Amino acid sequence: MVDKEKFAEEDALGYNINIIAKNFQLTDPMRKHVWDKLVKIERFHNHIMDVQVNLEIQKVEHVCVIICHFNHFKVKVEARSTDMYASIDRAIQKLQQLFRKWKGKIQDYNKRPIEMVDISVNVHRRPPIDPTEEANEDIEAENLKKWMPRKVIASESQVLKSLTTDEAIMKIELSQDPFMLFRDETDKKLKLIYRREDENYGIIQAEG
Repeated sequence: MVDKEKFAEEDALGYNINIIAKNFQLTDPMRKHVWDKLVKIERFHNHIMDVQVNLEIQKVEHVCVIICHFNHFKVKVEARSTDMYASIDRAIQKLQQLFRKWKGKIQDYNKRPIEMVDISVNVHRRPPIDPTEEANEDIEAENLKKWMPRKVIASESQVLKSLTTDEAIMKIELSQDPFMLFRDETDKKLKLIYRREDENYGIIQAEG
């Protein structure tokens, strides 16, 4: 059955909210709780493209992961507890804190034109595994697959955005990614910003 009320709410918002539950049955009250919390966030109606909410029970941990997709960047938060409602509330609170912290920077970032450059990217593939292996060998191979070397099978071009250092810090903090490649807006050089163990950020610049 098509949920007409849900589509009407999404049309009013201007973006989609997708909620996925894993290892438990998502109830209507919990779905409504997520919606009610999300729509009250100090949000950016003109820039959010969609919101993905992943709810999962992992033994005793109830995990809520929220990913908001904007144009050219994303915001990701995660919360864990022994109660799913509490995890949802904590994740929403983290989202609100990030929006408040970066509100001005996000608005400035969305207003200015973004310069882009194409870079070449190699596509890798693992070597094939022999399908005739015995069951115990299959299990061992499955455990070792992630350590097997990959082969370059193709090269393609991807668009890389020019960013200021502050924008690069904002994007990596919002996305929670461990690193990000970007083109510096000031000197036009390729740089890699990464998250350090001390929770600060480092930048590596390619020479030449």
